[in-house]
Amino acid sequence: MLSSIRVKAGARASGVGQGHLPGSRCWLVKQEPESYSWKAFASEGRTSWDGVRNYQARNNLRAMGVGDRVLFYESGDSKAVVGTARVARAAYPDPTAAQPGWVSVELEALGAFAHPVALAQIKADPVLAAVALVRNSRLSVMPLSAEDFGRIVRLGA
Repeated sequence: MLSSIRVKAGARASGVGQGHLPGSRCWLVKQEPESYSWKAFASEGRTSWDGVRNYQARNNLRAMGVGDRVLFYESGDSKAVVGTARVARAAYPDPTAAQPGWVSVELEALGAFAHPVALAQIKADPVLAAVALVRNSRLSVMPLSAEDFGRIVRLGA
């Protein structure tokens, strides 16, 4: 399932909070840094976001389109948003799944935050108090409004 949004030549993003396409959506993905850290992601530059086995998170992966903006949240001890990425390839069958129906997307790292934005900081911010990260902390892939995405990026700058 490929998105109808296409990246134009030369439109590759080069920094935090940049590189989105008009009409793109915003997301937050969570990962245990012991399993796959921001540092590893940034070093590789691009990764397949696979292994998701929650139905709501899977549906969110299916809704992602090329160019959508993504925040990378490290759970575990750090509990902080640490950088931005973009969707480089829309949903396709998850090669790690034993059963059909599960999907992956490819993400491209854009940039690390100068200041990680801690979960406690997000919870304390009245503008961000209702984001899915606060309401449904166990969900690994969640939508964000463009306003909430922008607010978190500004806090991390």
